[in-house]
Amino acid sequence: MMRNRAGRSALILALAMTVALGACSGGDDDDRVAADDQEQSAADEPTDDASAVTEATTAVPAYDGYTSEVYGAADKWICRPDLASDVCRENLDVTSVAADGTTTVTESFAADTPIDCFYVYPTLNFGDEGNTTFDAPATGLEIGSAHAQAAAFSSVCRVFAPRYRQLTLGGFATGDRELAYGDVADAFKHYMANDNEGRGVVLIGHSQGSGHLAALLAEEFDDDSAMRERLVSALLIGSGVEVPQGEDVGGTFENIPACREASQTACVITYASFRATAPPPENSFFGRPREGEGQALCTNPAALAGGAADLDLQFPAASAAYAPGSEGAPIDTGFITMPGLLSGECVERDGFTYLEITVNADPADPRTDTIGGDLTPEWGLHAVDISLALGDLVEVVRTQSEAFAG
Repeated sequence: MMRNRAGRSALILALAMTVALGACSGGDDDDRVAADDQEQSAADEPTDDASAVTEATTAVPAYDGYTSEVYGAADKWICRPDLASDVCRENLDVTSVAADGTTTVTESFAADTPIDCFYVYPTLNFGDEGNTTFDAPATGLEIGSAHAQAAAFSSVCRVFAPRYRQLTLGGFATGDRELAYGDVADAFKHYMANDNEGRGVVLIGHSQGSGHLAALLAEEFDDDSAMRERLVSALLIGSGVEVPQGEDVGGTFENIPACREASQTACVITYASFRATAPPPENSFFGRPREGEGQALCTNPAALAGGAADLDLQFPAASAAYAPGSEGAPIDTGFITMPGLLSGECVERDGFTYLEITVNADPADPRTDTIGGDLTPEWGLHAVDISLALGDLVEVVRTQSEAFAG
């Protein structure tokens, strides 16, 4: 996918920085990635069983009896609620830094909810070998990505995050895409047959992960009304969903539309982000269909119906690049947010449709006046797509969960 060595080096640096910081805020990697420590433990399950909310919902017959030879093993999962050590249930608190420098900590937790989230991480192997393997335990980047992008959803859903033999950064042309997608589909079917228990499900992906989940939606949900009834929403961030010009459905999916209000379910939220001061260039990788005559769908999670709105950013707090020189206590929570610092709006310009990010910097206040996450101009703010509006995404899923549960 990369067109030059300099662009690839920038991507490696920015992505590695972003997800590694999530790993830093998530606890001890050595304890988590060792297969011996990832044994399943019923004792970790909450005693208050929220699945009772969905007793009237029956399992989908298509998955009855399905058992994966791969995903029956605990070490093939980064997050699931019965792991002895689950990064998606650790260090979830958020420090909010106001414009005057004061700080407030919001305590978060892995709550009992009537829905699940199934998360697929982005490209995290920067080699050329085609596909990754399962030869080694989960990497720090896999763990960090799960914490930075998916852990916050534990306040609204049980998070399941499989490992998979993804295409490497240098292997998109030579790797086996069907092998990577096959792992995601195998993990999902195993989850549906053995863990779902009739619960609603949110699909969450970024970049390559979103691409595989888009294929899963098309194959397992789009033409199946029973599965669409089970779908709370799909957050396909940093990847392309095509729709006809000016429409919210059609193209990539015939029956799954864009989410245009927070209580809507069985719908899609998707966007690619670029700074207002650095719109996508003509050769951008995101913001328009790779083929076809439609347009890329953009849904602003802070304003689903359209228009501009402040974004509830949530960055890993271990990042010195995002930490302000605040007057409050040292930031030792898992995440940091800075209300009013960013605003976003889905815009259509020069053939591209994307989430335009404006940094509302104020040199007079003690907070940072910028954010990181830039790659090459073609990639925009791809490395931090989810972090830019993570709080908004969580709140939308919270409302959707309430609507789903009735």
